[in-house]
Amino acid sequence: MSAFSFKEKAMFFRPTYVFDKVGEVTPEFLKRKHIRGLILDLDNTLTTHNNPVPPQSSLDWLDTMKRAGIKLMIVSNNHPPRVTPFAEQLGLEFEAEGKKPLTFGYTRAIKRMGLDKRNVAAVGDQIFTDVLGSNLKGIRSIFVFPIEPETSLPFRFKRACEKPFLPKKPRGAK
Repeated sequence: MSAFSFKEKAMFFRPTYVFDKVGEVTPEFLKRKHIRGLILDLDNTLTTHNNPVPPQSSLDWLDTMKRAGIKLMIVSNNHPPRVTPFAEQLGLEFEAEGKKPLTFGYTRAIKRMGLDKRNVAAVGDQIFTDVLGSNLKGIRSIFVFPIEPETSLPFRFKRACEKPFLPKKPRGAK
């Protein structure tokens, strides 16, 4: 017999906050929620999938977060050759091969940021990695809709499986 009901299990796939895109997350919102550090996903959160160049909108948003004193760190399931040059362009520390939704990458990032997990949230575009991993770690999750749809069959399959768990509308600013 399972220790959790179906409804309780489904809660692991529910994000704490929802925004259309990462740029809508503001320092004022984070301050109201007592969030002092963000763990950031890379692909389709900060840039399009496998794109080595961050868009200006992400650069501007990261600059705003840094000026507000928000600690930032990338945790990605990608390998170091993908994550390292991107993180270096942004001047951010990172954890590659984060193995999300497992919590190892989150644990290392929180420790490196020197924050209590109560003051950390993770931002990402995938329910089964970013949101589930955050919830398993016991930190708040900020779901953002993907910058653009992925076209490969594995991603299309994953997105189809996520559909029942996707939020209907942004509810982040509450």
